[in-house]
Amino acid sequence: MRSYHLIAPAKINLYLEIIGDRHDGYHELAMILQSIELADQIDLEANDVQSIRLRSDSKEIPVDKSNLAYRAADLMIQEFPDSFATYGGVDITLHKRIPVAAGLAGGSTDAAAVLVGIDLLWKLGLTKSELEELAAQLGSDVPFCIGGGTAIATRRGEILSPLSGLRGIYIVLAKYRSLSVSTAWAYNTYRSEFGHTYIKDTESLAARGNAVHSGDIVQAITRQDAKEIAQKMHNDLEKVVLPEYPQVLQLKESFAKYDILGTMMSGSGPSVFALCESQEKAEQVKFSMREEIPDMDLELFVTRLITHGIQVVN
Repeated sequence: MRSYHLIAPAKINLYLEIIGDRHDGYHELAMILQSIELADQIDLEANDVQSIRLRSDSKEIPVDKSNLAYRAADLMIQEFPDSFATYGGVDITLHKRIPVAAGLAGGSTDAAAVLVGIDLLWKLGLTKSELEELAAQLGSDVPFCIGGGTAIATRRGEILSPLSGLRGIYIVLAKYRSLSVSTAWAYNTYRSEFGHTYIKDTESLAARGNAVHSGDIVQAITRQDAKEIAQKMHNDLEKVVLPEYPQVLQLKESFAKYDILGTMMSGSGPSVFALCESQEKAEQVKFSMREEIPDMDLELFVTRLITHGIQVVN
């Protein structure tokens, strides 16, 4: 049977600005997204039962139609029924390494890997742009996860402008295993508390979204200046998540005690990361965090920024 094995990297936000409301109920955003080496592995194998079969080594995620990876396979069946009839269904196995419900796009990157894998299984020959168009039907982060690297994301996050890939920058990632933050709650709470600051007219929304392209953090990324990138990091959702979730605030305050470049919550949380100048420094910070917070519910990872998204393993 034909099969493919794919590596699906997680992502963090280096920048997240909420600009205003959209007519479709989403928010108008300006973000900088960044792939990290921490990744899931997704195995896809053709089957002869004309159906999708999903399994996972994690008990924390569903393996039914509610799973985004399943929905990605179903989307491909709907979009390419002739190929489905020719090549048959697919068995999908998720090897989870990315923490669940962590603001790291774990579900989105798995879905992106399924799109790429089925494109290969069915010999569709889709371009990156075509895969991103399909990905946008599944969720705002899924298009970015296809190609990954470093990118500006605007509108609801699906309009991407690649930036120079960042290399040699390590992070320590912290997340309480049992803690989750609803993305919908975070955005709706932000709207309730800060909606009065939203830009209202369409032209100003577009102009503010475009302004991030010439912003200080983008210039720092172009120069590969990790120290300045850390100083310019920003996440609007911290304004609502940190007051409501003291454990997330504790992680950020604890990271700040150490000799790091900077620290921030990723996405809607509850993951918090610390940017470090070297792997050695990152390992030191991880060790210090574990000593300070010995709670085994706290997951700590040392990983690094990478320049790619989904990759096929030989």
